[in-house]
Amino acid sequence: MEVDILAIGVHPDDVELSCSGTLLEQIENGYSVGLVDLTQGELGTRGTPEIRMKEAQDAAALMGAEFRVNLNMKDGLFSITEENLIKVIEVIRTYRPKIVLANAIQDRHPDHGRAAQLVHQACFLSGLRKIKTSKDGEVQEAWRPKNVYHYIQDRALEPDFVYDISNVIDMKMEVIKAFKSQFYDPDSKEPSSPISGKDFMEFIIAKARDFGREAGFQYAEGFTTYKKIGVQDLFDIR
Repeated sequence: MEVDILAIGVHPDDVELSCSGTLLEQIENGYSVGLVDLTQGELGTRGTPEIRMKEAQDAAALMGAEFRVNLNMKDGLFSITEENLIKVIEVIRTYRPKIVLANAIQDRHPDHGRAAQLVHQACFLSGLRKIKTSKDGEVQEAWRPKNVYHYIQDRALEPDFVYDISNVIDMKMEVIKAFKSQFYDPDSKEPSSPISGKDFMEFIIAKARDFGREAGFQYAEGFTTYKKIGVQDLFDIR
């Protein structure tokens, strides 16, 4: 199965927290989306890998994604190795996305920036035909996505562009809440975490409002890119 957009996150819920509004809009516009988690988030303060895997599938179904796969790298301890690059290359060549969305290029959590580098490198290397990979015994053809965009996460990075999610902000919040083990629960006996506070959902809304404000959107999500963005019509820029 080929998809238009492949959204990759190092932890289950990275995609939902940071770019699910964009994906919801793109799906509404008729584009196909697939999701990839690099790890099971097994070092997370709350929940268990089993719980998070179930929550991840629930979130993907709510979003309308075509699939969700997990590459089972080590949470917190993965490196940019040949083995891990090949894992991502195989996924890219399997689903042949035109666009890849990846973690923030730098962030509070060191996994985010490292995953951004890993995916960015894999997207380039996936286009080199002399790197050989196979799936189900079949040799895979080289494939390089047209664009790689990095969604902004915790740190207030300056976006290269923002995407209007005003029409889907409520649905984005429902998709995020599929990861209920990770967020505020007054009855929880588990330790608190940076995202388990009562006001965290308000922070997500406020950040989307801030991203949208200068562009004239009510809510938006921010992205950075290493590639210059081309424009063909000045009247299409907000």
